[in-house]
Amino acid sequence: MVQINMENSSNIFKWKHFESEIILLTVRWYLQYRFSYRDLVEIMSERGISISHTTIMRWVHEYSPEIAKRVRPHLKTVNDSWRCDETYIKVKGHWTYLYRAVDSTGKTIDFMLSEKRDAKAAELFFQKALALDHVQTPRVITVDKNPSYPAAIETLKKTKNYLKIF
Repeated sequence: MVQINMENSSNIFKWKHFESEIILLTVRWYLQYRFSYRDLVEIMSERGISISHTTIMRWVHEYSPEIAKRVRPHLKTVNDSWRCDETYIKVKGHWTYLYRAVDSTGKTIDFMLSEKRDAKAAELFFQKALALDHVQTPRVITVDKNPSYPAAIETLKKTKNYLKIF
């Protein structure tokens, strides 16, 4: 497990009612496991800590981007065989496309939500995935029959040097 010191950066827990350890533990449990906010309220009450489920929700919204930013450099490198696809899902009542990529062992490389399913969206997804620190240039990308993937890869090959392996 990676130890990340959240205390040293501009005191992001200043003026909070609870100690930073309680906030981080609760947010971590929510992000790591499939607990609901109300499950976490019950778990924390068993430990003598009274927290509202809306407070936990606010913590998750406030601190999860910061946690993600600090954890990313410590992620293990994924391998160079990618599997990419997209699916149509409903998010907050609106249908959107979920682009996702995993390596051959099943580790998630990246994901992205998009309003459209076109070459520009696929290109943005590949640019986003390739910019990550834990990602190496793919040797092979297995995709579904979406015609926007080959167009996006060709565009990236022409404009960027890091896709010359394909």
